[in-house]
Amino acid sequence: MTANTRTGAITALLFATTAWGSLFLIGKPVVAQLDPAWFTLLRYVLATALLAVLVQLMGDQPWAKLRRHALRHSLVGLGGYGLFSILVFHGLRLSQPSHGSVIMATMPFTTLALRWALDGQRPPLRAVAGAALALTGVATVANLIGQAGEVNARMLLGDAITLAGTLGWVLYTRAAAKLPDHSPLEYTALTAVAALPWLALGTVVATLAGVIDAPSPDLLAGLSPKLVYIALVPTVAAALAFNAGVRKLGAPMGTLFLNMVPVSVIAVHALMGHAPQVNEIAGAALVGLGLALTVWTPKPAPVRAAVQPSTAPLGAAPCAR
Repeated sequence: MTANTRTGAITALLFATTAWGSLFLIGKPVVAQLDPAWFTLLRYVLATALLAVLVQLMGDQPWAKLRRHALRHSLVGLGGYGLFSILVFHGLRLSQPSHGSVIMATMPFTTLALRWALDGQRPPLRAVAGAALALTGVATVANLIGQAGEVNARMLLGDAITLAGTLGWVLYTRAAAKLPDHSPLEYTALTAVAALPWLALGTVVATLAGVIDAPSPDLLAGLSPKLVYIALVPTVAAALAFNAGVRKLGAPMGTLFLNMVPVSVIAVHALMGHAPQVNEIAGAALVGLGLALTVWTPKPAPVRAAVQPSTAPLGAAPCAR
């Protein structure tokens, strides 16, 4: 089964969002020790090296495409990789993962709104209802109602930073449709290759200016197993799967699956021996219903051919030719 089929595309999107759920679990303690800018740079140095090899082996004249779209790929890559990763993990430093997961779930609304405002494509009522139901499920998973009194200025700042970061991924996802000659691998790899030098330059300049701290060799050695996993699975494999699913189902449908990120975190916790709470089970069910409502496409009613009345008299034989 491949992402060229509808079922394959849905499977690819579920894999991507599950992998990103593991990114939150593993990345949260990593950025407690490593600045989010260095964290982002290191994960994409490793990921881009692998992507460059893959696109060289499997792409269709990828470097010619990179030269033609160098500026576009640089800007899109910085938005989807740099801006998104750095701001989201800065926000999670200040706030709580539950808040971040809910903010991630606002991306379907952002995508639908941008598509309506910029492209004039009004979303179907079913898609809006499905996104709203899934968002309600994510809020239930995060137990925001019970935490309403615990919100403070530090959390609000973190949530605002995370929200700003999500715009980078929304724009990255939208831009994929503008390059139909790029395969999911080429789009993923070439945007990473184009953005990496600028991401490295910005991180080094910020370090030299004293804005952020450079990691020590001992810290990098201790974090290397986690960084390798993050580069291979939530970064390379998940991005390829997500872009393949978006290519088949479209950006609004693809971003809707981001609601599965917090649900996948619950599932991984359950496998680790942490029993899910009632609100988590209820929220996961709502997310599933929301996805099902949007993914489900009603079959068109069969068109019955109209029977033309005969003008010949009853019993008349056809004319001989």
